[in-house]
Amino acid sequence: MTVEALSSAYQTLLSAIEAVEPRIAAATRAELADQRSSLKLIASENYASLPVLATMGTWLSDKYAEGTVGHRFYAGCQNLDTVESVAAEHARELFGADYAYVQPHSGIDANLVAFWSILAHHVETPALAEHGVKGVNDLSDADWEVLRRRFGDQRLLGMSLDAGGHLTHGFRPNVSGKMFHQRSYGTDPETQLLDYDAVAASAREFKPLILVAGYSAYPRRVNFAKMREIADEVGAVLMVDMAHFAGLVAGKVFTGDEDPVPHAHLVTTTTHKSLRGPRGGMVLATKEYAADVDRGCPMVLGGPLGNVMAAKAVALAEARTPAFQDYAQAVVDNAQALADGLLRRGATLVTGGTDNHLVLIDVRNFGLTGRQAEAALLDAGIVTNRNAVPGDPNGAWYTTGVRLGTPALTSRGFTTSDMGAVSDMIADVLTSATARPTKEGKPGKARYDLSADVVETTRAAAAELLGTRPLYPGFTL
Repeated sequence: MTVEALSSAYQTLLSAIEAVEPRIAAATRAELADQRSSLKLIASENYASLPVLATMGTWLSDKYAEGTVGHRFYAGCQNLDTVESVAAEHARELFGADYAYVQPHSGIDANLVAFWSILAHHVETPALAEHGVKGVNDLSDADWEVLRRRFGDQRLLGMSLDAGGHLTHGFRPNVSGKMFHQRSYGTDPETQLLDYDAVAASAREFKPLILVAGYSAYPRRVNFAKMREIADEVGAVLMVDMAHFAGLVAGKVFTGDEDPVPHAHLVTTTTHKSLRGPRGGMVLATKEYAADVDRGCPMVLGGPLGNVMAAKAVALAEARTPAFQDYAQAVVDNAQALADGLLRRGATLVTGGTDNHLVLIDVRNFGLTGRQAEAALLDAGIVTNRNAVPGDPNGAWYTTGVRLGTPALTSRGFTTSDMGAVSDMIADVLTSATARPTKEGKPGKARYDLSADVVETTRAAAAELLGTRPLYPGFTL
């Protein structure tokens, strides 16, 4: 189908929506306009293809399909069986996995499926009802202590939030930090790189059931062969969360020891981010854990979203092409070019650079907090997100860092030659922004000043660059 035909189809679709609720149609059009007119540098965002987006808007969303292929709790699921089978087939072939489970609605759901599958495989799980508890929201800290003891006081060792890990890797306010007696490993204080010897020492002392590897804000590659060696030494299950870099694995940029699938017992991921599919999750597993993961519904999940599983199948089919491999390599090349440009302008980068898809700026030398830097950049049309850095003095809300990623701009066709201009825009804004003092005369963590001239100049430069790299070229609404 041509882009013109797709444009016509979407126009008809939005007209139908507008007739029912015009505010939703208006917001949908505005979102496309905003995305087209801003430099999207959020590392966890991307642009799905028009076929992937179109696949989500079908009647496949109207069918309940709890259970698994050929074993559903509802009748009439033959077409959903086809959808799930095709998506799982593409996932297995793309990643070289024994088993793929494509039902999770998100990355967090995928991690919960993996955690409970490991517990089910290794530990007898008690029912909450035995403790007189209706649901997890009723559990106090003392209740969780009781449950953890009943689980055998199972332990989880994951990357700390400030070192680049994710909140589902044992962060205490998250359910992963309540399910397990958890401990975090960080990075070397000097190099900010993973210290595998230190991780091994912590694992020997702590003896976790699960060793979690993977990251959401670590700008370097990980040696998963070494992580498996550590897990094997202490008898742990190696679980890798590759949500951020799944596209780099699918695109064969990360191979050998940097590809988690041959080394981990279970691998979880989102299907958006660098994989460029719909928002959703997925679990890859060895044969040993396949039966446990297959019980994700009803163990953790409700009915799978048939329309999203279908969109996953389309995105995974796209990722099996040589063009996607070129894209994945370009993502990394662009990130390194962006880092080089920022270093040239005097920015401080966590680990001193990057060799994956993301760059993490420590904004202290600009006199800003992460929240101020994020807001100032947004004023100038550059969309990023604030992020903690190792040993962050401002905590997880205000932060001291800003995280940048290149998957989305690369999808628009940006090249390494464009990244110098992008890094200059970022540096110009951060250099010009100033923290606004509080009433007490101390530097504020949230307020800032940025001149209108800098905003106007940056937006104009961004618009010129974006005009040469249109989003969905030829597509009109």
